Amino acid sequence: MKLLFIRHTSVNMERGICYGHSDVDVADTFPGEAAAVKSALSGYTFDKVYCSPLSRCRKLAAECGYPSPVIDPRLLEMNFGAWEMKRYDDITDPRLQEWFDDYINVAPTGGESFMEQQARFLSLLEDLRKSGDKCVALFTHCGILVQALVTLRGMTPAEAFTNPPAYGSILEIDID
Repeated sequence: MKLLFIRHTSVNMERGICYGHSDVDVADTFPGEAAAVKSALSGYTFDKVYCSPLSRCRKLAAECGYPSPVIDPRLLEMNFGAWEMKRYDDITDPRLQEWFDDYINVAPTGGESFMEQQARFLSLLEDLRKSGDKCVALFTHCGILVQALVTLRGMTPAEAFTNPPAYGSILEIDID
């Protein structure tokens, strides 16, 4: 099965804001970025198209010609809980340092850890493997592309986060 993980385009958000699960809008550069993604996908025929419920992913899917994808919350970005929509520099929660020291196992206050996100990603993969589909598009977020790199390409989380997938990038992975 061929999986194409498609990260949403740039967002209308200043750098340094923790926005994970928050439904933030796309940037003014959306038309050009979306056109590039649509062009890159033009040679594919998908059996099914899945999408995060957040508008930044749904807008890209629609612009690429998929206005009615299967919405799956397992494609959501990591949940940063109480830290959502705050500048990292303004978060005074003592748990922040614990999270920086061990983001694999420690969850943001009220949010989820890397391992919890991975559990929902693995649940999605299990369902995809059972589907019988040959080629699937998944409009999603950086955290899910990182999970794919770790789970399906064998990278360590540190390696995957060193050069995170860019906005509008496409990660193609073949699985059994």
